[in-house]
Amino acid sequence: MFNYKTEPYAHQHEALLRSHDKKNYAYFMEMGCGKSKVLLDNVVWLYENEKIDTAIIVAPKGVYRNWETSEIPIHFPEAVEHEVYVWNPNPNKTAAKRLSSAVQERSVLRILLVNVEGFATPKVQKYLDLFTQGSTFLLAIDESTTIKNPKAKRTAALLKLGKNAAYRRILTGSPVTKSPLDLYAQCAFLDPALLGFQSYWSFQNRYAMVRTQRMGSHSFQQIVGYRNLSELTDKLAGFSYRVTKEDALDLPPKIYTTREVVLTDEQCRHYNSLKSAAIALLEDGELVTASEVMTKLLRMQQVLCGHLKTDDGELVEIKSNRLQAMLDTVEEMTGKVIIWSRFRYDIKAIVATLAKVHGSGSVVSYFGDTTDEQRQDAITSFQHGEARFFVGNPQTAGYGLTLTAANNVIYYANDYNLETRMQSEDRCHRIGQKKSVLYVDLVVPGTVDINIAKSLQGKINLAGATLGEEVKKWLQV
Repeated sequence: MFNYKTEPYAHQHEALLRSHDKKNYAYFMEMGCGKSKVLLDNVVWLYENEKIDTAIIVAPKGVYRNWETSEIPIHFPEAVEHEVYVWNPNPNKTAAKRLSSAVQERSVLRILLVNVEGFATPKVQKYLDLFTQGSTFLLAIDESTTIKNPKAKRTAALLKLGKNAAYRRILTGSPVTKSPLDLYAQCAFLDPALLGFQSYWSFQNRYAMVRTQRMGSHSFQQIVGYRNLSELTDKLAGFSYRVTKEDALDLPPKIYTTREVVLTDEQCRHYNSLKSAAIALLEDGELVTASEVMTKLLRMQQVLCGHLKTDDGELVEIKSNRLQAMLDTVEEMTGKVIIWSRFRYDIKAIVATLAKVHGSGSVVSYFGDTTDEQRQDAITSFQHGEARFFVGNPQTAGYGLTLTAANNVIYYANDYNLETRMQSEDRCHRIGQKKSVLYVDLVVPGTVDINIAKSLQGKINLAGATLGEEVKKWLQV
């Protein structure tokens, strides 16, 4: 019945069985459960049954290119003729010509990848008016909580485009991030009739308890609780499929993925300068030591994380998107999370950011500055208390600890030591862990980030290798 390139797990096959011919459907599948594959298999089925000729996949900046580089090459059957196009608001001449040719293409399945942030501007909307003209298309929003705000421009633009789509899909691991009201815009994109409310306010009145509060001469409506949630759950069940890693018993014990981070202009300048210096050093000859190579990689990696320590010890902060990428990744996760970074600067910044967004009691840290008493309190609070996030340095906290309360791990910045990586992975993947564990590496495409993560996942010990020629290959990307 289905044309699979990669064999699905049982829960993926079930998700496709339930959704393949539905006009509107929600894949509420936790990060690591393979919802991207399910969507692609659904696209293939719809195309082969002549239901669509085009698929448009919308995702955040840090995700949408991953569909081109990873998900589609891995899961999409080569026998199904298709062309993948990637939206770029400021394309070079070659990219502009390709996007222009995509408007006319009709001989194969067209797959267009668009970043959701672009829908706040008219440029992408104008292009999509041309791209979709005369086509029968599926429109999918990956990480659909990005349209949970019904007042946002991007939400309005996608709801408008969605009305012209023959099929609509939303994908997210955590459809409710702050309140059940997050569901309204996501479900309205599919079809307002699914929940039975034509406005956000009528939806709120049904499922939220509101009290009038006064502040001076002004009054406002404050949500003080929620109601009728079992009714809402029953409605969702009619057009969605929910899977957690705990439910998906056939998942492998360890799941690896990456989350792409976009460099800022300032990071690009610093990184390219260091890259040129490193290439010059490596091309200089035979006297380059492994420690010198590692130092160059270290400096480049610091820039990718948003800071740089100069040769005289001065710390320079650099504008970065990495913290936001971490927050976006956390939003897709359910349950407790371990976040590792090799850099003290990162750990402090991560802790401050999580405390600001999720509350001071939500996060504990464990690194060189943590006292013995604080370390034990951190473990207890994370394992048995209210702390949801454990932020640590793998050299300090990656050995001997039991952190099985988590089955999500984010590597904010790796070190090069395979032993450290394997030990830190096993803080939660050990006796007492009853679920699959998801490991997410934050990486910047086309940089040493990618190669470091791939090497460690491939069990290559960078710290013990002679890296001259290998690094030279990395830097020539």
